[in-house]
Amino acid sequence: MFENLRISFQGIWGHKLRSLLTMLGIIIGIAAIIAIVSTIKGTNEQIRKNLIGSGTNAVNVRLTESGNYDYEWEYNSIPEGIPLLTEETRQQLAALPHAKDASLYMQRTAVDYIYYNATPLQGGRLIGTDIHYLNTCGYIMTSGRPFLQSDFDQYRKVALIDDVVSATLFREENPIGKTLDIKGEPFIIIGTIEESSDFEPAINSVEDYYTYKYDLDYESSSGSVIIPDAVWNIVQQYDEPQNVQILADSTENMSDVGKAAADFLNTNVTNNEVKYRSKDMSEQAEDNAKLNAATQQQLIWIASISLLVGGIGVMNIMLVSVTERTREIGLKKAIGARKNRILAQFLTEAAALTSIGGVIGTISGIVLAESIGRISKVPIAISIPSVVVAIVFSMFIGILFGLAPAVKAANLDPIVALRHE
Repeated sequence: MFENLRISFQGIWGHKLRSLLTMLGIIIGIAAIIAIVSTIKGTNEQIRKNLIGSGTNAVNVRLTESGNYDYEWEYNSIPEGIPLLTEETRQQLAALPHAKDASLYMQRTAVDYIYYNATPLQGGRLIGTDIHYLNTCGYIMTSGRPFLQSDFDQYRKVALIDDVVSATLFREENPIGKTLDIKGEPFIIIGTIEESSDFEPAINSVEDYYTYKYDLDYESSSGSVIIPDAVWNIVQQYDEPQNVQILADSTENMSDVGKAAADFLNTNVTNNEVKYRSKDMSEQAEDNAKLNAATQQQLIWIASISLLVGGIGVMNIMLVSVTERTREIGLKKAIGARKNRILAQFLTEAAALTSIGGVIGTISGIVLAESIGRISKVPIAISIPSVVVAIVFSMFIGILFGLAPAVKAANLDPIVALRHE
């Protein structure tokens, strides 16, 4: 084996330009595949990070109508066949596999009836929650106190506000203890909150913005006011079915937890038009990853044409090598070299040639991927398995396309070979 390798490298080094040109198809094909895989893998990771965001692993299970659209409370009455959720139901949801906690809540978006003195909160969100909501959403207290169980038991009209509402309505003023007017009802502010992460999606294009950033901006730009669900009907004048927020134990389990929760809730729903549906960003990230994977496979097949061309080039140059070394082959066979020894020698040379091309192609692919990332601001993730597979595959191409020349060399008649001019 080592003797075959030594002879192979001597032959490759003795015809440097010819060997380089032979390897060119392999180099281009491997480099293209490495660059494609690295770019798409990096893009998938960015999409997943951007969509999931802060990493709180929170899954929304909301009431939807007509399959996908959120149920619009502003324009619809209470839907029939949707039961109110109880504390027992919440505990059952929190006990689902891979769920850590669950919260029940109601919500209104783009409200225009929240005031501080004469200053309105334009387009904010009003949320009615249970005591578990802050934990499942990943909020942290920045001042004041959170809701207490006594706030729910005694139906206190108290509220928490986020930093956006604080800056909008109170500016430099301390909001704690101040009174908000919510539909004519006074609510005392007991605390301010903010998200536990300062995560900002990486926006590299207009498409990125409208994919995830726009929604985040829309939800957070006007801020949120949170009140206990026990006093929700004081503001809205009626009880209504709740949405659910579930905290999964990991990002990977978010979709499974959300789907399990939606299925569990829909077992008691008799309305065919309004159903619970999970909405977590990991599901959207997985959809994007599947789309990118399909694109990646098509691009890899296109890049593989270069490998096919490279393989044909290897076969051609090995046939030339067999012709050039016919007398050498005849001499070896005359002194006792067996067919398998000749076969192994030429297969080793072909494999060595394409393996060197694979290594050069891999290095070129990594450099190309990094260059693409720097120029186009696209994230890059080098896949170690793809690097290993690329090098092994290049060796396989050498063996596959070098087999016919090696068999030809092994089957040469020693007498004819020695008389070859």
